[in-house]
Amino acid sequence: MKHTPSTTLFNGPYSESRRDALKTLLSAGALLALSPLSAIPVQRKKDRLGVALVGLGYYSTDLLAPALQQTKNCYLAGIVTGTPSKAESWKKQYNIPDKNIYNYQNFDQVANNPDIDVIYVVLPPSMHKEYVIRAANAGKHVWCEKPMAITAAECQAMIDACNKNKVKLAIGYRLQHEQNTQEYRAIIHQKLLGNVQKVSCGAGYYDSRTTHWKQNKALGGGVLYDMGVYAIQGARMGTGMEPIAVVSARTSTTRPEVYKNGLDETTTATLEFAGGVMADIKTSFGENVNFLDVTCQKGVIKVAPYQAYSGLKVTSPLGEIYHRYQVPFQQAKQMDDDALSIMQGKPMLVPGEEGLRDIRIVEAIYKSAQSGQRVKLA
Repeated sequence: MKHTPSTTLFNGPYSESRRDALKTLLSAGALLALSPLSAIPVQRKKDRLGVALVGLGYYSTDLLAPALQQTKNCYLAGIVTGTPSKAESWKKQYNIPDKNIYNYQNFDQVANNPDIDVIYVVLPPSMHKEYVIRAANAGKHVWCEKPMAITAAECQAMIDACNKNKVKLAIGYRLQHEQNTQEYRAIIHQKLLGNVQKVSCGAGYYDSRTTHWKQNKALGGGVLYDMGVYAIQGARMGTGMEPIAVVSARTSTTRPEVYKNGLDETTTATLEFAGGVMADIKTSFGENVNFLDVTCQKGVIKVAPYQAYSGLKVTSPLGEIYHRYQVPFQQAKQMDDDALSIMQGKPMLVPGEEGLRDIRIVEAIYKSAQSGQRVKLA
């Protein structure tokens, strides 16, 4: 099983499948127009969904908005911001109509705007629950950045609101849409290297900021909620299983003047999976760590970098997996996949339940770190 380097931009195999799917939809629409049923008034299905970004910080500005200039199944239709100067600059840069620009006070009026199909919540984690529920109540599909929320209870409330309003909910785990990730996961799922024996994963970087929401407990700060979710995902994707317990965990900081009030700058934990498989994870705002090692019976799958925007590289006894692409390919692929799922009425690749699983693990890791005890997961 030899994987050779390839270039996967927006003319790659995934784009082809998306175009084919859209051609099928359009062809079906053309046939309907020629049939006697065409006399019956029907609402025309959109071939692209309008997306409104809520929160115009770094991720929206530098990654999501540029990605929405490259997507095939969705486009930047609107924005929600509390900063008038940002509203004005985005309006000019992306030609956004005044009627598609909202602030946090009039946000609920989006219910009356047919241009906007999807609300993408890109706010500090403490605000996710409120705006996901408000978007769902407005009848809009919702994409929410990770971490999904602060507590598992908040996650469940978000899922319930979307189900009640019959709208889709997806969590912004870009890596699950990424081709290199999908291919190493296939090796694990198909047991091409035998059973997984152990996993080690690290996700982190040195964050020199001191006043960002990531250093603010009330806003959902702390490394485990942010980069730690990548490490938890690595353990889950690397084993292909769900953990049954947190064996042990430890939180620490070398900058107590920044990471105070119980915030973690660095967290380590050991997760236990069925069959005695263990995963050691590390996440940090104090050092650069970016790897995933999956030890199988017939060799080790190594992913390094494991979660970089510019791409992943996978090596194993089966060969190299390396699909090249350019930023912001991952974000565009994620949003195109999710938009197509909505248009085709198919399940989301990363639904709200996936975010809920990770927050349950986050809560268990914190509990284990505080108690010094093993914590079982339901």
